[in-house]
Amino acid sequence: MVFFGIDIGSTATKGTLVNHNGDIVYTTVEAIGTGTKGSARVTERVQEFAAQQGVSIQMTMATGYGRFSYVEGGLQKSEISCHAKGMFYLLPNVRTIIDIGGQDVKAIRLNNKGQIVNFVMNDKCAAGTGRFIETMAKVIDVPLAQFGDLAVQAVSVASISSTCTVFAESEVVSKMSTGISIPNLIAGIHASVARRVVGLVRRNGIEPDIALSGGVSLNMGIVTALEEELHAPLFVSPFSQVAGSLGAALYAKELFEKGNGKTL
Repeated sequence: MVFFGIDIGSTATKGTLVNHNGDIVYTTVEAIGTGTKGSARVTERVQEFAAQQGVSIQMTMATGYGRFSYVEGGLQKSEISCHAKGMFYLLPNVRTIIDIGGQDVKAIRLNNKGQIVNFVMNDKCAAGTGRFIETMAKVIDVPLAQFGDLAVQAVSVASISSTCTVFAESEVVSKMSTGISIPNLIAGIHASVARRVVGLVRRNGIEPDIALSGGVSLNMGIVTALEEELHAPLFVSPFSQVAGSLGAALYAKELFEKGNGKTL
């Protein structure tokens, strides 16, 4: 038997299956989020994998920005709880989690049992979020997937002082017109995001180990910028991108084991 967690974010949908031991047996990511066919595509892939392996999905748990619109059944859990559970499973020494989502930024503090001690989030401004980075990628006409690789080529970090996405966009365009290199601009964009994010994290209190959750964890330029702003190492798991769906799957497994099982 397996348990399915689906994380329906604003910009991407992630799915994870765990077995009765809690081991990850399958993950998939669709680069479109809530309000699209992303959740249906992820669900279809997960169901196809389960059928191919000859295992049954015993329970489904949805999380993320679009969890309440998930039409395939199952239960719902907040993304804060699911990211906390997923990251603690992946990195048991983590005490501070940073999750940079498409629409918001979350800082979560855990105790040594993986329980949430406190959390803060910023969802009133796009600056510092994944959406901000996507907007800047369009402005400089560079695929988002190349941001991390280009950032390491920077000779210096361009100063992006604007804290508003609209003003930052104008500032980046202005700097491009002066001939500042794309790698230096990207490094500046990452530094701007890091300042905003770490400012939020400090409000919540910082305790090591510190880990990055979600899709932005794939961008090593952001990881480096955050480490420089934190003055501390930032831990990333190969499964950090799917930490939310992993946590949802683990919650589904726990509920089933408590006798609240529901077959998909």
